[in-house]
Amino acid sequence: MSMMRGGGGPPQKAMAFGPSLKRILRLMAPDKLRIAWVVFLAAISVGLSVVAPKILGQATDIIFNGVVGQMLAKEFPAGTSKEAAVVGLRAAGQGQIADMLNGMNVVPGVGLDLGALGIVLMIVLGLYIVAFFFNWSQGFITTGIVQRAMYRLRRDIENKLDRLPMSHFQQESRGDVLSRVTNDIDNFSQTLNQTLTQLLIAVLTVVGVLGMMFSISPLLAGISLLTVPIIAALTVVIAKRSRVQFMMQWKSTGDLNGHVEEMFTGHEVVKAFGQQDAAIEKFKVSNDELYESSAKAQFISGIIMPSMNFVSNLNYVVVAVLGGIQVASGILTIGSVQAFIQYSRQFSQPMAQIGSMINLLQSGVASAERVFDLLDAPEQSPDHHPAETLERVVGRVVFDHVNFGYTQGEHLIKDLSLVAEPGETVAIVGPTGAGKTTLVNLLMRFYEIDSGTITIDGVDTAKLTRDDLRSQFGMVLQDAWLFGGTIRENLAYGKLGATEEEILSAAQATHVDHFVRSLPDGYDTVLTDDGGGLSQGQRQLMTIARAWIANPGILILDEATSSVDTRTEVMIRQAMNRLRRDRTSFVIAHRLSTIRDADLILVMRDGEIVEQGTHEQLLEHKNFYYDLYMSQFGDPLVEEVELA
Repeated sequence: MSMMRGGGGPPQKAMAFGPSLKRILRLMAPDKLRIAWVVFLAAISVGLSVVAPKILGQATDIIFNGVVGQMLAKEFPAGTSKEAAVVGLRAAGQGQIADMLNGMNVVPGVGLDLGALGIVLMIVLGLYIVAFFFNWSQGFITTGIVQRAMYRLRRDIENKLDRLPMSHFQQESRGDVLSRVTNDIDNFSQTLNQTLTQLLIAVLTVVGVLGMMFSISPLLAGISLLTVPIIAALTVVIAKRSRVQFMMQWKSTGDLNGHVEEMFTGHEVVKAFGQQDAAIEKFKVSNDELYESSAKAQFISGIIMPSMNFVSNLNYVVVAVLGGIQVASGILTIGSVQAFIQYSRQFSQPMAQIGSMINLLQSGVASAERVFDLLDAPEQSPDHHPAETLERVVGRVVFDHVNFGYTQGEHLIKDLSLVAEPGETVAIVGPTGAGKTTLVNLLMRFYEIDSGTITIDGVDTAKLTRDDLRSQFGMVLQDAWLFGGTIRENLAYGKLGATEEEILSAAQATHVDHFVRSLPDGYDTVLTDDGGGLSQGQRQLMTIARAWIANPGILILDEATSSVDTRTEVMIRQAMNRLRRDRTSFVIAHRLSTIRDADLILVMRDGEIVEQGTHEQLLEHKNFYYDLYMSQFGDPLVEEVELA
C-alpha cells in the first residue's frame, strides 16, 4: 500500500472534443444498422409531431370561422357571399376588418362545423399517438445500442488491464483506476442514454419545424432564425468553460476514490500510527476540490437553459406581435399564427435542448477521455510469435548476464548469472533493496529484462507465452491473497477443475483441513475479498495449499512461513519439504533459519550476487552472509543489518 501516493488522473490538457466524439461513434459502429433504424423511426416520429400543429391550426380556423360567420349574420342577410361581405365592410369604413375577413374561409350566417372540427381533432390525436409509438420504439432500440457499446467497452477495459505491465499499476492509484472503470464508464453510459436520443430528436425537430415555419410565413421564419447564431454563440462560450470544470470534477473523483480506497485498505496501519486526523484532513482537501469543481461545472452548465429561455421568450414576443399584425392585414389566418407560435416554441425548445445536451456531453466526454486514456496506456510487449512451448518441465533455470532496471539507464540487477539445477532449492537472501523480489519477478516475466537471457530447460523465457511460462510456477507470497468466495473455491484456484479429493489432500497436507472443519460451514464457508474471519496465519496456510493443488514444476516461496507461529512453521516446513521434492524451488528468505537446508544460497547486495554456496560454506567464508546470520543469531553486539 502506498500511503502517500496521489491518485492518478487524466492528462492536464483534455483531448479535443471532436476526435473524442468520433471515437465514441466508432465504439457504436457495430450497431450501425440499428442506428440507421433509430434515425428512421425518429424521423417518422418527429415528422408526425411537426405536422400536427399545422393541422391543429385548421381546427382553430374552423372554430374562429364559425364564430365570425354567426357574427356576420347580424349585419348581412342569409346567402351573402364572403366577397359581398368584404365589399360591404369596406363601404362602411371597416377596411381592416374587411382585410382580415378576406384572408379567412368564412361564410356569413354559417356557424361552427362540428363534423369538420371532429375530423381534424381525430387526425391530430392519431398523429400524436403514432408519433409516440415510433418515439418509444427508437428510444428502446437506442438503450440497447448504448448498453451493448458499454458492454464492449468494459470488455475492452478488462482485456486491457490484462495486457498492462506491472509498472502501470505501481505508478497509478488503484482507486483512480477503479474510478475510471466504474464511475467514469457509468457516467459515460448515462450521458449517452440521456443525450443520444434527445440530440437526434432535437436536431430533426429543428429541421422539421423550420421547414413548417417557412411554409407558413417566410418573414416570421427568418426572424426566428436570427436566434440561432445567438444560441450557438452562447453554447460555445459556456461549453468551453464547463468542459474544463467537468474534467477537474472527474479527476477529483478519481483522487478521492484513491484516497478512500487506500485508507480503507490500510485502516489498521492508519490507526496504529495515529494518522486518523491526517487522513481526515487529506479527505477534506480532496472532497473540497471535488465540491468546488462539481459546483462550478454544474453552475456553468446550468446557465445554458436560462439563457436559451431568455432568447426564446424574446423571439416569442416578436413573433406574437408581427403575427397579430399579419392576421389583422389578412396575410395570415389566426390558426396559422397559432400554429406558427407553437412552432416557434418548438423551435426554441430543441435549440435550448441541443445547447444543454452538448454541455452535458462535456461531462460524458470528459469521462470517456479518462477511459480512453486507460485504453491507450502502453502495453507490455507482445508474446513471441511463433512461441516455443515447455512440454514437461525438468527445472533447470539459468540466468545468463542479466541486466535490469525499473528506470531506463539505471540498472538494479547488474550482469547477474546463476544456475539452478533440477530439484534444487535455491534460497535468495540479502538486505532491503538488494533485488531479491525483482529476481523472481524477472523469472515470471512480470518485467522484461534489459539484456541477457533467462532460460528454463534451455528454452528462452522471452520466447514463451507469458501464460505458458507462468503456468509452470507455483507461488506462495508473503501477503496472502484471497478473493470473495468459498474456502473450496479459493483452494481450487490453483488448478482449473480441481477434484474434491485433490482439495482435501492438499488441505490435510498443509494443515488447512483442521481449522476449516472447525468452521460452521466447513469448506463452504464464504470469505470476503480480504479473507476476513481468518487469521493471517490461516490465510497463509490456504495459499500454501493452493500451490500444493497446482502441482507446479517450479516453486517460488516468498517467506511463506513469516505469518505463522513457531509450531505451525515447523509443520509448514515439513509440508513444504515434501512439496519441494523433485522440484526446483526459489525461496526468498528473511529469517535465515528457514533456509539452512537449501541446496544453494544466493547472497544479493545492490543487485548483484556477492556470495553463493551452502549454509555451512558461507558461514566458513565469514563474509556478508556470515554478518547477516550473526546479526540474527550471533553476538548481539554485531552490527545488525536490516533485512527485507
